[in-house]
Amino acid sequence: MTRRSPDSLRSARWFAPDDFRSFGHRSRVLQMGYGYDDWMGKPVIAIVNTWSDANQCHAHFKHRVEDVKRGILQAGGFPLELPAISLSESMVKPTTMLYRNFLAMETEELLRSHPVDGAVLMGGCDKTTPGLTMGALSMGIPFLYLPAGPMLRGNWKGKVLGSGSDAFKYWDERRAGRLGEQAWSEMEAGIARSHGTCMTMGTAATMMGIAEAVGLTLPGASSIPAPDANHIRMSAECGRRIVEMVWEDLTPARLLTRANFENGIACAMAMGCSTNAIVHLIAMSRRAGHPVSLDDFDAASRRVPVIANIRPSGDAYLMEDFFYAGGLRAMLERIRGHLKTEALTVNGKTLGENIAGAEVYHDDVIRPLANPIYAEGALAVLRGNLAPDGVVIKPSACAPHLLRHTGRALVFDDYPALKKAVEDPELDVTGDDILVLRNAGPRGAGMPEWGMLPIPTKLLQQGVKDMLRLSDARMSGTSYGGCLLHCSPEAAVGGPLALVKTGDRISVDVPARRIHLEVSDEELDARRAAWTPPPPRYERGYGWMFGRHIKQANEGCDFDFLETSFGRAVPEPDIF
Repeated sequence: MTRRSPDSLRSARWFAPDDFRSFGHRSRVLQMGYGYDDWMGKPVIAIVNTWSDANQCHAHFKHRVEDVKRGILQAGGFPLELPAISLSESMVKPTTMLYRNFLAMETEELLRSHPVDGAVLMGGCDKTTPGLTMGALSMGIPFLYLPAGPMLRGNWKGKVLGSGSDAFKYWDERRAGRLGEQAWSEMEAGIARSHGTCMTMGTAATMMGIAEAVGLTLPGASSIPAPDANHIRMSAECGRRIVEMVWEDLTPARLLTRANFENGIACAMAMGCSTNAIVHLIAMSRRAGHPVSLDDFDAASRRVPVIANIRPSGDAYLMEDFFYAGGLRAMLERIRGHLKTEALTVNGKTLGENIAGAEVYHDDVIRPLANPIYAEGALAVLRGNLAPDGVVIKPSACAPHLLRHTGRALVFDDYPALKKAVEDPELDVTGDDILVLRNAGPRGAGMPEWGMLPIPTKLLQQGVKDMLRLSDARMSGTSYGGCLLHCSPEAAVGGPLALVKTGDRISVDVPARRIHLEVSDEELDARRAAWTPPPPRYERGYGWMFGRHIKQANEGCDFDFLETSFGRAVPEPDIF
């Protein structure tokens, strides 16, 4: 591969000219105590760090960034740490989905406005992976992604606890009166025992794995637990590799094709992925100019079985076990026949080369194809008169008897009303009903993770474990159950979900990929004529901009003005 010369580096525009402006740039680097030999003629590498005191998943990034810098210096580069917004899924309200595109914008502009030649993106907690990569894809300089890695297993009285999934399960037990306050407090102290992301197959683990399958991480990087010494070594290697990527001019345009994103979809299916994978991977692929769609996910679901026995789709194991069993490389080797192995990755090798010879050390954690957790993939896309642009379900985490079901709709216009109603012992509801929440989509509420609607307390006390729930919201990747999500178009823009009334019959047929509101077209037309849109949630600021420019779930929920089809590429900044 032809290597670039120092005078062709992007940063040379800032530092190389013999003029007044470059005098100012160089003098300010010298002001920081660096000598000319430290940076002149060397690749300047941005480290976009999403560390924050408010983001427990990234607590170790304060130290890992020094390991990245070490690697950059070892390879002859010059590191610049650029902090970016840290989207803690636990702490940021009303929803981190409101700020994914904010992080993408910040990342793109950080990289464009500074004198940098390449970037290491440090992320992991749910929206940080798509946010960082979307911005870097739009900017177009060489980059690689450093995943935070999962936390260690939770523990309570000798039981292994999985973040999110077990919290939901035991909260229902407490609501039903079967778990006391003391046990709940003990569990609270044992479910998250180290830095790192959720160790279930939630959105964080899903998106880190997808990033590796797409080719944006070093081989094996996504599976390493955050506290493991291998994570320190991987971080330093990221620093070394990005310097070489700059010299090789290995930009996203040279690296990525549609095949890379198809590999991400196949990987997601085999992992038993979070439903959020759809929204994020669609957005990433559109930023790269290689768009994938709901149809691509559904087609992959019919081909690729779930073989990662990781909660919540699996029944026993967590991401720490997945790493010990061989990690993502071993899982990808098992589904090699479903991958485009010729796709290039950030280490300059193909995906096929990266996974060659990877072994599985525990066949119950990473199942053989002949013995999957679920015979089809993790997700299914349904369409019908209630969801013309699709609704998503995770059948691998749903009670089997609900995959074909017809029930009475019980409709709620907002989450507070739903939350109050489900605690009412007099609520008119049965386990055969379908709970419906609307106005929770991208335009309506920023698309929070409300989609695992709480089962009414009276049903929990009767022993009901699952029921169908329909919304235009998302749900946490750690969630589970018969949840129909991302209903598109959403209710707030006049989608058919806005027209459903309590008492209507809804039929769901997951194998046939069909959802149908059993109401006549004439009645729906009459309801539409009487419908009025809800008032906008925000009347100023970022939320106002979000509401005016956010796209629908089936299109990835990006801002319309950030998609490649909106206008010509943003030029390099002027330097005067």
